Amino acid sequence: MKRFILILIFAIALVSCKEDTKNSQLADLIVTNAKVAVMDSNRTITEAIAVNDGKVLATGTTEHILKLKNENTKVLDAKGKTIIPGLNDSHLHLTRGGRFFNAELRWDGVKSLKRALRMLKEQAQRTPEGQWVRVIGGWSPFQFEEKRFPTPQEINEATGNVPTYVLYLYSRAWLNQAGLNALGIDENTKAPIGSTFEKDANGKLTGVLLAEPNPTILYARIGALPPLTQEEMVNSTKQFYRELNSFGITSGIDAGGGGHKFPKDYTGTKLLADTGEMPIRLSYYLFPQNKGAEYAEFQEWMSNNQVGHNGEIHLDHGYELEGGGEFLAWSAGDFENFLAPQPLLKDRPTWREDLKRIIRLHVDKGWPFRIHATYGETISNMLDVIEEVNKETNGKLASERWMFDHAETVAEKELKRVKALNGGIAIQARMAYAGEFFVERYGADKAKQAPPVKKIMEMGIPLGAGTDGTRVASYNPWPALYWLISGKTVGDLQLSEKSNLLTREEALHLYTKGSAWVSKEENVKGTLENGMYADFTILSEDYFSIPEKQINNIKAVLTVVGGNVVFAGKEYETLNPSLPEVIPSWSPVRYYGGYQNK
Repeated sequence: MKRFILILIFAIALVSCKEDTKNSQLADLIVTNAKVAVMDSNRTITEAIAVNDGKVLATGTTEHILKLKNENTKVLDAKGKTIIPGLNDSHLHLTRGGRFFNAELRWDGVKSLKRALRMLKEQAQRTPEGQWVRVIGGWSPFQFEEKRFPTPQEINEATGNVPTYVLYLYSRAWLNQAGLNALGIDENTKAPIGSTFEKDANGKLTGVLLAEPNPTILYARIGALPPLTQEEMVNSTKQFYRELNSFGITSGIDAGGGGHKFPKDYTGTKLLADTGEMPIRLSYYLFPQNKGAEYAEFQEWMSNNQVGHNGEIHLDHGYELEGGGEFLAWSAGDFENFLAPQPLLKDRPTWREDLKRIIRLHVDKGWPFRIHATYGETISNMLDVIEEVNKETNGKLASERWMFDHAETVAEKELKRVKALNGGIAIQARMAYAGEFFVERYGADKAKQAPPVKKIMEMGIPLGAGTDGTRVASYNPWPALYWLISGKTVGDLQLSEKSNLLTREEALHLYTKGSAWVSKEENVKGTLENGMYADFTILSEDYFSIPEKQINNIKAVLTVVGGNVVFAGKEYETLNPSLPEVIPSWSPVRYYGGYQNK
């Protein structure tokens, strides 16, 4: 009898185990009637996708995928629309963007200066005493029908007595008279070295701040503006991440940024991560803020933080520390201001010593790093240092990811050295927003391969793509993809020559699998192959077939992260997760949203 009972228990357990195995092979979510771009090496296009436990269970024909359905499976009809892997911006200032989003009036995508100035005027009328109207980058004068900057007079007329700050990239900014007064800036105020408070022929301030090319004068003014409260900042971060999801972004790699201190200024994002509310996968690099004390900052961070973790909690590719950068040492920085002469490292005598010490620290501690470098000459000089460190550590450099950011004028000889050291490159769409000024300063010929994207790919150097939003470009990925494909700026100037243009598949690869390399995640995301994270988006239009110019206007109609819907447009509005009302009440986001496109 006892033996019989044991056999019965074993049999029941076996049946139960088989049932669990069967259920584990069934889908939580299925999307059918789609054009699914798997983005594997064969560039497979199929009809449907099945998700189980946050990962891709299978892709294939609708008939095949529906066999993975049970009574608990949610089935969605894509209505013939295109599904792609979720976009991954390999250089986007997410935490800082979220920190400020609700306070900012965005000119991203605005078609005319007339409308931009009207938005300024309307926002000034609703901005309460003690607050500012602020436009903090993400636009180009060439996107306007008028093809020009606003004048100080136009900004003053639009905003009156409400303090106002308008930033164009990290090149220049405008303070209205009320803003100058509020910050106590007058004709006797001294600008930081490498920058200027512009004056007219009579020696009076115009309100224009010029980075020539040092952007400290611009950082300082942003830092002086009143912050949002913690409650407002958390709300702002939620709004910004939803905005990113609405463009199909499911991952972003945060490059830190000037005036953005860790951990204090990361509060909005960390609170979402700690409560399991992150709608986007975020990796972050740490950017030192104290000029001359960068080494000490990194020492402290390395003592108290572990790469691949968020504090003591490993969040499985949800919100985690990646390494150091994009500035490692301020003395070794080169600035991308094409309205000013190229900065030279030789003018800063300590740059080599400062940079080498910090790179050696990263290599010794096993920390990945990335370095901001616009110009080929800068990259060449930095490679001298990196090669020295690699030699001194017996090739230890290659054990972790390292890369250059931007690299607009990198040459083949520098690329060969990067490849020999197993480095990578992350390129951004800054030329789409400042290309006209690049051509004016360096000529159209140099712009044809700025950066040499196709050459980098042909050489087999790991390459990720991004925007560098929210200040020196818009955070919208689609104008960035359009730039890679067409070679044109947002003002429609042809920059890249034909040999430097990408196919749509190549550009999308850089925004998915390519960017995943930057954060050492290419084995878990970037394609819709079986077992990869179920991060994908259904697009408003077919990216692969629409007229090229229309790529700029693509949005998501549904975005999924880890099998969970994080954004749903009107076609699927009942699935859209709830989002709190925008605060504060005067926030420009309540009235205009983010990206404009009109």
